[in-house]
Amino acid sequence: DRRIVETNLPDRNSAFSAPDEASQAIAGHILEFLGHEVKKGRLPPNLLPLQSGVGNVANAVMAGLEDGPFENLTAYTEVLQDGMLQLLRKGKLTHASATALSLSPEGYDEFLRNLDFYRERIVLRPQEISNHPEVIRRLGVIAMNGLIEADIYGNVNSTHIMGTSIMNGIGGSGDFARNSFLSFFMTPSAAKGGKISCIVPMASHVDHTEHDVQVIVTEQGLADLRGLSPKQRAKVIIENCAHPTFRPALKEYYKRALEYSPGLHTPHILDEALTFLPNWMANKAAREAWREDNVVQADVWR
Repeated sequence: DRRIVETNLPDRNSAFSAPDEASQAIAGHILEFLGHEVKKGRLPPNLLPLQSGVGNVANAVMAGLEDGPFENLTAYTEVLQDGMLQLLRKGKLTHASATALSLSPEGYDEFLRNLDFYRERIVLRPQEISNHPEVIRRLGVIAMNGLIEADIYGNVNSTHIMGTSIMNGIGGSGDFARNSFLSFFMTPSAAKGGKISCIVPMASHVDHTEHDVQVIVTEQGLADLRGLSPKQRAKVIIENCAHPTFRPALKEYYKRALEYSPGLHTPHILDEALTFLPNWMANKAAREAWREDNVVQADVWR
């Protein structure tokens, strides 16, 4: 038995925060990388259709594009946020395709006030089209999505906190990451006021394997993983993306993993790979064992 409930209540979307220093730095790294790709002839001057995930970091990247050198941009995405409306208003973005709107209350007010303007520039398609692998591949989309944690080999967890508590659904990020011409994943390098590293030895949950992740970006820098072996990826991710507080411990883990399993394709110490999680630090016996092994800066994982 199905019912249609008519309502005038607005969506329960919250306002987006103004881009902070970390988000602005992430946007800067991405813009610099895209500019380099254009200079090398691997991207056209107006880039390729843009896909953007939901969140403050994604909106910050859109704000960065507003001030960037690229003109006549297009978007082929699943969800359209405030940042893309701003690009349309400024004329940087000529048109956008999506399947849904995820706007702040202010964004919805702006959208409704200028509906005639936006209806000439926005197409909303069924999800079966907006997320279709063949269409994404044919257009050559540039995908930019957020993550919760990434490991040193490029596997990405975008949905679960500490591998168990769901933060959000996967949405369309899997469709776009696997099929896009370029696949970015971005995050601040640390969470909870700098207490938790977002770059870890092994992801506690994997939504996007290393095969679908081409570029990882934090405020610390950018890791271009294209064509790199797992061992090469580990060095680049730790050096370019990890927070300086946690970088020594990650380097130490990787060094010991190489010694523990020399010659293996993806070195790991399986009984330690997940010990960087904060819930592990609550285990006193495990914490003391870690300290006895003289791993550098163990206390920073508290």
